[in-house]
Amino acid sequence: MVGMEPEQGRVIDFATAAKAARVTAANAARATAANAARTPGRGADSTEPRLLRQIYGEILRDERRDQDRSLEDVARTVGMSKQYLSEVERGRKEASSEMLRSVCDALELPMDQLLARGIRRMTAHRTLRTTGHAGVELCAA
Repeated sequence: MVGMEPEQGRVIDFATAAKAARVTAANAARATAANAARTPGRGADSTEPRLLRQIYGEILRDERRDQDRSLEDVARTVGMSKQYLSEVERGRKEASSEMLRSVCDALELPMDQLLARGIRRMTAHRTLRTTGHAGVELCAA
């Protein structure tokens, strides 16, 4: 059977193994394509604009990981389930502005920094989509 480990001592001929590998690769490709279709703007070669919830979710996840904090820790601090926070971080749930502020407060990330980082990521993604390469931007503080 495809996807199952052969029984110990069982011999599988090359043709059967090759067919199983092709089927497994095709299934993986279909799953990847289906996941990309469900999440706009996430593929490496995506030309679709990314959603704001995806960008903010990535920033919040990056910040949480940079602080070596768990989903459970931050979710408990905010008063939400870790499943919901995970969905927000993956851009699958649209968090309210109050919820974003609560997560930012828990991470000690000022809301204006979340917004500024979001704008920079949107601009970088737009540059990549229109020119085909990442632009370099110099900013004076």
